[in-house]
Amino acid sequence: MKLVQFYREKKPRLGIAVEEKEGEMVLPLAFEGDFIDWLAAGRPMAADPAGAQPLEEVELAAPVTRPGKIIAIGLNYLEHALEGSMKKPKEPLVFAKFSNAVTGPGAEIQWSLQITEKVDFEAELVVVIGERACNVPEKEALNKVFGYTCGNDVSARDLQFGDKQWVRGKSLDTFCPLGPWLVTTDELKNPQNLSIRARLNGVLMQESSTANMIFPVAELVSYLSRHFTLLPGDLIMTGTPSGVGVFRDPPIFMADGDLIEIEIEKIGTLRNRCRVY
Repeated sequence: MKLVQFYREKKPRLGIAVEEKEGEMVLPLAFEGDFIDWLAAGRPMAADPAGAQPLEEVELAAPVTRPGKIIAIGLNYLEHALEGSMKKPKEPLVFAKFSNAVTGPGAEIQWSLQITEKVDFEAELVVVIGERACNVPEKEALNKVFGYTCGNDVSARDLQFGDKQWVRGKSLDTFCPLGPWLVTTDELKNPQNLSIRARLNGVLMQESSTANMIFPVAELVSYLSRHFTLLPGDLIMTGTPSGVGVFRDPPIFMADGDLIEIEIEKIGTLRNRCRVY
């Protein structure tokens, strides 16, 4: 299923995106709370008697608005490592983004020119953990996954490379767009054969397949769970393919008014407009 979070009276609510004769609709769930609350409550699936609404009429939120952890993986596509003149990693390169960076589909990616002038895009498949995972064998790792969504690991390259560590440049407010919804594992069983693309103002910038990951999802979940416990609602951003702006000649960075789109096969398209102040 496609599980969505949307705003009703400025609070996130849960629903399911379904295809009807009238078009794509959101069927609300009869649950007060967000995705994290819903997981903790045992995932109740009762429908809201208020009924379905056209998808275009609801304001979508990020599928997970308050993750406990956002774990990101660097250099997980060989061509991306090579475009940056870096070696293929022998183990997953792990860093973090702060949860304040999360924003939803259709929301603005915002930054100040007093802080950064080199803001880049990174199309990524995002894993949403559904069950507690500690020391999980690789063959059992996908059982701990609830579903998948599109993500954009927005990166302030001048901060990232200037600091010589990545957290600040990756964690500015709005620098982790997610969406448009979460596709559950019963519908998306194999995360390793999905086309992934990024378009900037309609121009194709990144194009690859999750089959090209150096460390596939099952290996990442197992590896991470051996180092720290993964909890329901934690996110794993699985890395980006080649084509990012910073390594182009000349470099291409996002600017005020730009539209960045992240598209992943069998999930959908995440769209965000850029706003500079």
